[in-house]
Amino acid sequence: MRRLLRGAVAGLLALPLFLASSPSAQAAPDPLAMTSGFYVDPDSSPAVWSAANPGDGRAASIRDSIADVPMARWFGSWSGDIRSATGSFVGAAQSADKLPLLVAYNMYGRDACGGHSGGGAASPSEYAAWVAAFADGVGNRPAVVVLEPDALGDYSCMTQEQIDERQNMLVNALAEFRSKAPNAWVYLDAGNPGWVDASTMADRLHAAGLSQARGFSLNVSNYFPTSENVSYAGGINQVLGQRHGYGKPFVVDTSRNGNGSNGEWCNPGGRRIGTPTQEGGSGAEMLLWLKTPGESDGDCGVGSGSTAGQFLPEVAYKMIHGY
Repeated sequence: MRRLLRGAVAGLLALPLFLASSPSAQAAPDPLAMTSGFYVDPDSSPAVWSAANPGDGRAASIRDSIADVPMARWFGSWSGDIRSATGSFVGAAQSADKLPLLVAYNMYGRDACGGHSGGGAASPSEYAAWVAAFADGVGNRPAVVVLEPDALGDYSCMTQEQIDERQNMLVNALAEFRSKAPNAWVYLDAGNPGWVDASTMADRLHAAGLSQARGFSLNVSNYFPTSENVSYAGGINQVLGQRHGYGKPFVVDTSRNGNGSNGEWCNPGGRRIGTPTQEGGSGAEMLLWLKTPGESDGDCGVGSGSTAGQFLPEVAYKMIHGY
């Protein structure tokens, strides 16, 4: 997933982290105010593994330090009927009076340049139908949705026609959420500080419809410290304000950034879990566990021989204890 391109964010300071957003983008009420906290997914891969392996010496640690932390569920082609899948997940959270975290990851041409997480919808029209059904499943219930990690960073091997097509898919997706899921806060993914410079990312976000989203997400499935993401968000919002007249709140994936980045993005060794899911923190609107600690990035690094999304208990255990 998250490529680390060189070049990047030098010289951009963290200004006020977001300016006043357009009134229409602020229409949805605070979903946390509508619930009693974040939802812990009882069917997450670490929860399932811990329950199935009670005699394993790692199980209690993985359960207590990872499985019991609110984290996102990812939805894609593997989810089956997507309206039913999102509806069931959000419904379970509503029954518990909790706020669910969802990641939409089914973009046509997904991970075009990296390849480890390739796949997605078979066409733009198929994606449009899929994301409309995703939003319909959420319905009027409160939710946080992160929209299409990788999508705006993964341009280096794409033609301008493909880029325009992708941006149009995202604009349409945001329109579907605004229409069908009015109580969801949707964050358009903006990569990470080591991938695309903040000025370029601001323009990409705007072209993909950011003005109609709640905000943008950073560091999904990556390892950059929260402080670096906050500075990067400041740079993005500076450019958004200067060129487009608005800024946005942002969220940071802290699931695996407790020991920062070592310059690798695909299953690097020596990483640690970060600050658990919470509202606010360091200027972000939320710090969220979006990538599940212990789930592989692909056949690489300490996950050699695995597939993207496969749960690796030894990797999870080492992320808890820092070795």
